[in-house]
Amino acid sequence: MLVLAVMVLLVDQASKFWAISALADGGRLSVIPGVIQLRLLFNPGAAFSIGEGATWVFTLAAAAAVAGIAHVGRRLRSTAWTVALGALLGGAASHLLDRLFRPPGFARGHVVDFIDYGGLFVGNLADIALTGSCAFVVLLSARGISLDGTPDRGMDAPTPSGGTATSI
Repeated sequence: MLVLAVMVLLVDQASKFWAISALADGGRLSVIPGVIQLRLLFNPGAAFSIGEGATWVFTLAAAAAVAGIAHVGRRLRSTAWTVALGALLGGAASHLLDRLFRPPGFARGHVVDFIDYGGLFVGNLADIALTGSCAFVVLLSARGISLDGTPDRGMDAPTPSGGTATSI
């Protein structure tokens, strides 16, 4: 989990470094005309720039997410959950670094966004890791896969001994 998290964090931060150096003059690069272009934005808020005046709240949320994922990660025995939480941890940690160390100041920093999705929203590679890993977490949960990789039994599911797991 930590190896994947560090990889996501490094790739995201490197891409942001590139975006700042290549797009700082207001330039735009068309990747898929009319669909995806690259342009630099500094986002003080959350998705769609929601909560622009509450950057410190997002800093605390990112710190809590990183701590929570790291804590849960100690119990992982499932490769699928390891991948899901590793990508989630990397994306959250990268956003936390932006919030902590980018201008305008400590714990108030703006996240570097540069991938423009047809004018709908602008994001970064950490956002892709976060969105993909959240979808994967939902899938694993819907399939009943527990953190140790075993099927999660419902309260009335049969146990190996033939009884049920119902508790009173």
